[in-house]
Amino acid sequence: MTRTLKSRVRPAERLCHATGALLIVSGLVHLVVFAVDGGPWYGPVSWRKPITFGLSFGATLIAVTWVTSYLRVGARLRTVLLVVFAADCVVEVGGITLQAWRRVPSHLDKETPFDTAVSITLAVGGGVLVVLLTVFAVASFRHRPTGPTGMAIAVRSGFAILLVALASGAAMIARGVVLARTGHQEAAYHSTTPLKPLHGVSLHAVLVLPALARLLSRTSWSEAVRRRTVTVAVGCYVVAVAGAGVWAVLTY
Repeated sequence: MTRTLKSRVRPAERLCHATGALLIVSGLVHLVVFAVDGGPWYGPVSWRKPITFGLSFGATLIAVTWVTSYLRVGARLRTVLLVVFAADCVVEVGGITLQAWRRVPSHLDKETPFDTAVSITLAVGGGVLVVLLTVFAVASFRHRPTGPTGMAIAVRSGFAILLVALASGAAMIARGVVLARTGHQEAAYHSTTPLKPLHGVSLHAVLVLPALARLLSRTSWSEAVRRRTVTVAVGCYVVAVAGAGVWAVLTY
């Protein structure tokens, strides 16, 4: 039975890995486009968005696919969640990329019915991401994750910090929507700037910390040393996130 369930998961994992790789390639392609076409790096209309979102979503999709293999989640449930997550990542990056080529903002843009539809789709997609990743985060704390020494704390800490990224992302969208609806469209586009470092730093803990635990498992260090090393790394990451949070508060 266990082998049968695992075999059902593997195609979904391959699909997610391939999708993540394509999203990363998309980000790199747009880096070349930026080098050729130029234009501003910052602002609501720039090639930065398809670059950073392609790279971030691709890396996150691959990381979550790998890390969730250590969770004690039913194979069928994990497969469904991963496939939905992959589809949502494609929608998010696709909408942002489309608007970049159209030279209009991807978020908070209500200029035309089409732009409004894209903006709403991206917002809904963001909500779906929050739900899916929260389910995985809760699962990591309900049952101790499997894996080598230090992996449990790495996975749990990675998902806990990822929730900070989701919260900061939701805060950016919420504040922007309020400003846009009150007639402060330009302010809405720039209101997200203070929270971007916090969002970016906390987003990839779910990859960095488990990857460290995995690398340490290949060393000859004792289990106690590996566990302490992962714990120290978690502490350093928390300090970095806290620093980004303080910066956001001071500059908001």
